[in-house]
Amino acid sequence: MALKRVSLLVEGADLALIEAAAARRGVSEAELLREGVHRIARAYRAWGEPFVSDAETFDLGGLPYRK
Repeated sequence: MALKRVSLLVEGADLALIEAAAARRGVSEAELLREGVHRIARAYRAWGEPFVSDAETFDLGGLPYRK
């Protein structure tokens, strides 16, 4: 996968946390930021198809019973 260069502005406190976490893990700050971007991109992606088809679902018979 080809990497693209981007510029990012972050608050000083956030950058300090990133630097400390990268040092603890033994990776660069850039690697930690790439991992974070990857996780957010996957979490907010749009699916082109539903997870299950209508044929794979079933009716539970309406609302749950209540007394």
